[in-house]
Amino acid sequence: MTSKFDNPTSRDIAEIAGVSQATVSRALRDSPLVREDTRKRVQQVARELNYFVNRNAAGLRTQLSNTLALLLFDETGGADAEINPFFLSMLGNIMRSAANLGYDVLVSLQQLTDDWHIEYQASHRADGLILLGYGDYRDYRPKLKALANAHTRFIIWGPIVDDQPGHSFGCDNESGGFQATEHLLKLGRKSIAIIGETSGRSPELAARHEGYLRALREAGVMEEPALHIAADHSEEQGFDAAQKLMASGHHFDAVFAVTDLIAIGVMRGLQSGGRRVPQDISVVGFDDSPLAAYVTPTLTTVRQNTQLAGDGLVRGIVGLIKGEPVESRLMEPSLVIRQSCGG
Repeated sequence: MTSKFDNPTSRDIAEIAGVSQATVSRALRDSPLVREDTRKRVQQVARELNYFVNRNAAGLRTQLSNTLALLLFDETGGADAEINPFFLSMLGNIMRSAANLGYDVLVSLQQLTDDWHIEYQASHRADGLILLGYGDYRDYRPKLKALANAHTRFIIWGPIVDDQPGHSFGCDNESGGFQATEHLLKLGRKSIAIIGETSGRSPELAARHEGYLRALREAGVMEEPALHIAADHSEEQGFDAAQKLMASGHHFDAVFAVTDLIAIGVMRGLQSGGRRVPQDISVVGFDDSPLAAYVTPTLTTVRQNTQLAGDGLVRGIVGLIKGEPVESRLMEPSLVIRQSCGG
């Protein structure tokens, strides 16, 4: 084999190893996205052809790894709880968009309470960071500032917040909350509960609450503070919130839950208490996660287009890497009407 090629190329290695040139490049860079047996086969062929990549020289030339780090934040504290399926549904779209632009994606599960910002601002494993996940904004804002001060390229899936460090690409959550509540009002529902944590801890959920309030105001319906129940992002919290609402004795004929997971828990809680969905209580969620179309009844929800989201995040971070002007942007959500609201 060594006598066949005087000046071997990555194409020669790809042909012999039976893989693509992109896989050759990744294998020679020890990318974690290449299977171990494939990496060894490619590197063995490269050795037999006397082909090698001077990684130090390549790094000096480009100072780039052609890798994006996707940090998915898990606030379960290691507990046996599901990651929000909405974020999981975004992963494939992010990886597909990155591959189309010639980038690998390194996925890392983090906790917002850890010192992940120190590790990544000093690391050269990735050219830029994409941050996904709900968390306490008051806690993670200083970490975003540290990343910005270290000139780290990063983009956040989330709202546009005044003076927030870095760049955002997200959903117009206020519009989504308005659409959900307006639809319930048009169905004749007047006592609409809202379930979820909507304080300044979570600007995106607070924006959904603002949309809910705007829809009530425009319809001339008074807000009922007793119908606002805080809940974190889990079915269990939604179930408990529904139980609290029923036990309170306050009349309500609809629920806007600020995430699908909460909404699914709410429906279970209502049904366990003898309430029919949607005949007695209409329910609307937010996200259009994969579960929404398969629960009983199927869930009416606000859709955030994960294909557009993934593409927008990747194009945003790649633009920052290339030194192009990038602006924070919001995409418009849409209401998906299914069985849980009754019309």
